[in-house]
Amino acid sequence: MKTVRRLLYRDIVASVGFVALAFLALFYFIDFVETLGDAGAKGFAALEAAWSAALEIPSHFYELLPIAVLIGTIYSLARLAQSSEFTILRTGGLGPGRALGLLAGLGVAFSALTFFVGDYVAPRAEREAALFKARTSGGTRVGTAGAWLKERRHTPEGERSFSINIAGTSGGGGLAEVRIFEFDDDGRLVQRIAAREGRVADDGTWTLIDAEETHWPRARAAGQPPVVVRRLAQLQWRSTLTPEVVAAAVLPLRTMTTLDLWRYSTHLSDQEQSAQRHQIQFWKKALYPMACLVMVALALPFAYMHARAGSVSLKVFGGIMLGIGFVLLNNLAGHIGLLNGWVPWAAAASPSLLFLALSMAAFAWLVRYR
Repeated sequence: MKTVRRLLYRDIVASVGFVALAFLALFYFIDFVETLGDAGAKGFAALEAAWSAALEIPSHFYELLPIAVLIGTIYSLARLAQSSEFTILRTGGLGPGRALGLLAGLGVAFSALTFFVGDYVAPRAEREAALFKARTSGGTRVGTAGAWLKERRHTPEGERSFSINIAGTSGGGGLAEVRIFEFDDDGRLVQRIAAREGRVADDGTWTLIDAEETHWPRARAAGQPPVVVRRLAQLQWRSTLTPEVVAAAVLPLRTMTTLDLWRYSTHLSDQEQSAQRHQIQFWKKALYPMACLVMVALALPFAYMHARAGSVSLKVFGGIMLGIGFVLLNNLAGHIGLLNGWVPWAAAASPSLLFLALSMAAFAWLVRYR
């Protein structure tokens, strides 16, 4: 059995590696050409464009690995079936259950690799890519209205609620155009802080640059103006918001790990904000590595097709179509779940469960009748 395992694993890993390398080379070329087109306008050289495209490679690898596993496994198994090697393995004692178990072990290894790249390598590379784009373009903006954060805390004056608006990121990697609105327990605006730039320390202290503090006193003394305005070159503002929560609101979702998505969705729920979008993203990211197991199971029925049922190239083409269908359904399920209010884990898991059921049904039918 060790010999059979070594034969299958070596052949499948080599095929998957070749397919993944081909996909990454194609996507790198597309990203490089796209980035190079903006090089003159944004004032950076071709080498920096190459570096910017290279930072996208881990994310592409994470997204494409399940498809590469499907295509590579189909190619390897179909080639073994065409040369009758898989038939010899079956007559030598490799039953359907044992074959499924061997490929499941390899699928678990691919799933672990997908999780490692998606949670440790790709988010760091995407964050560096976002900072690089901010430096070269003088900053980035978060939509048209910016990112909004909410916070509640108790103060000596009573309960206070804060609404924080951040327009985007500055060229230096800080927060651009920060506005903080403070409301009392009656919902009355008592203070507004506007700053050109800000940074958040690990202890939750915000350092605001070129800040303007506008205060509306609730009880005014005689001769006190109704509005008090102060302009400060630098202002320290304490908050319970962590840098991770702030970064999750400003940076793209691709820069967030599974744990970051969980923390941010929990923060949104605690602040009574809509968290379903981030909850669906959390479950999609948590369950996505399991897609490699589904792809391996989906490829196994191709080994039980007779060689005359189609050439290897035709089966590989079928695998590509299945992979594209899985990606489309996986992306579509999240949007449909968000629109219809589905349970987040069900919306994220439905494509994988559907393809797993189809693969097991096809595998059982081929083993039983072919």
